[in-house]
Amino acid sequence: MTTRTFDLPDLGEGLTEAEVVRWLVAVGDTVTLDQPVVEVETAKSIVEVPSPFAGTVTVLHGREGEVLAVGKPLISVRGAEASPETAAVPVPEAPETASAPADDAGERYREEERAGSGNVLIGYGTPESTGTGRRRRPRQRPSEAARPPAPVASAVSESARPSTPVASVTPIQAAPARRVPLVTSPLVRQLAREAGLRVADVQGSGPGGLITRRDVRSAIEAAGANTAPAPSAPIAVPSQAAPVTAPVPVAPGSVDSRTGLTESRRVPMGTFRRAVADALSRSRSEIPEATVWVDVDATELVRLRRSDPDGPGLLAYVARFVLAGLRAYPELNGRVDTEREELVQYDGVNLGLAVQTDRGLVAPAVMGAHGLTTTELDAEIRELTRLAREGRATPAQLTGGTFTLNNYGALRVDGSAAIINHPQVAILGLGRIIDRPWVVDGELTVRSVTQLSFAFDHRVCDGGAAAGFMRVVADAMEDPARAIARL
Repeated sequence: MTTRTFDLPDLGEGLTEAEVVRWLVAVGDTVTLDQPVVEVETAKSIVEVPSPFAGTVTVLHGREGEVLAVGKPLISVRGAEASPETAAVPVPEAPETASAPADDAGERYREEERAGSGNVLIGYGTPESTGTGRRRRPRQRPSEAARPPAPVASAVSESARPSTPVASVTPIQAAPARRVPLVTSPLVRQLAREAGLRVADVQGSGPGGLITRRDVRSAIEAAGANTAPAPSAPIAVPSQAAPVTAPVPVAPGSVDSRTGLTESRRVPMGTFRRAVADALSRSRSEIPEATVWVDVDATELVRLRRSDPDGPGLLAYVARFVLAGLRAYPELNGRVDTEREELVQYDGVNLGLAVQTDRGLVAPAVMGAHGLTTTELDAEIRELTRLAREGRATPAQLTGGTFTLNNYGALRVDGSAAIINHPQVAILGLGRIIDRPWVVDGELTVRSVTQLSFAFDHRVCDGGAAAGFMRVVADAMEDPARAIARL
């Protein structure tokens, strides 16, 4: 039989490397065409990579936690046929089975306040350095704490061997064939992993034996395990968990020469965190930004939202008003072409939303937001937030934004001078809505007040345009009925 080797593909827009997060198959498993075989983490998201070959797995070219360069061997399979789309393996879309159950009307109001929320600092981009085959300490699963990591075999043929070895590896003996678990949702795997279960040991009740969250919970109950998820699990609320990269042990007595303090631990910067750091640094170094604030009486907007619990959420209304502001001030929906010394404006808006996930902050975009109704915006925001927290937002969504809206009020803060998401030229932040004393018609009363903070690239406009945009959004929030009638 012929052994064929599948190289790590470019998973989106020039990415040069990806980290092996978790192998979904083992040496000796039988795989089918387009079956997901590995989860990899890029600078954009965590994705499942499908196999273009069917047959028996003979080699896994990389350990969990290892960073592989695009074009280097990923997996070798012996026998059966190859997919006709081998040259361009698609990144799988988020499965419907990963969606959370629908919330009732009473919960939607609170949930929508959390949708699209994120930290104050925004940054995202593709690393410019090439992959070097670096290795990080792999994440350790509860069920594997007592056993050593499985070795990974090197390439099985000279034709499949890279010209420069990715890492020193040790051959592995083929294991007896075992049932490949039918599971597509990362939430299902996370739930099982946190409870110390192997998905291969769980009986699936879905179509074709698909393993669902209900199946994992039943297995947990049967085993008498603790069903509570870890605090960092991004199932429903934003998380500020530390990066999932395992800490590197510090040698006893390691003292920092500058501070004179003993180091307690070191945490490697992963692919994602390096990309964030690069984008933030580039934004600060290239963009001469300025920031303006305004307090907004959102009482009428809150009243409108509460009058229809099943209607659009607060963030959807604010997004609608942002689109109106960008229509009035299109220079804020563009970029600066430094090579040609031109200011570019877009015919349409891809509205980015800052979303806090367990792996860091991302800013996926509602593509073509300008063409959606407020109700459609609400649905897209909820779906996009769910996909981002599951690591399933597409590269196009993660890099295609033209303007970013940051709902950091969900983190219970009032305002901030946010960093612009390069190459965009502006970002609007929405603080928490709280009851405050407010003067209305000369009378002191209690109103629902929030703060908008707006950072903009001073190269594309001056303070007048920025203030004008802010007033469009603020005035609409203060009198939403009138604003909606004009939209």
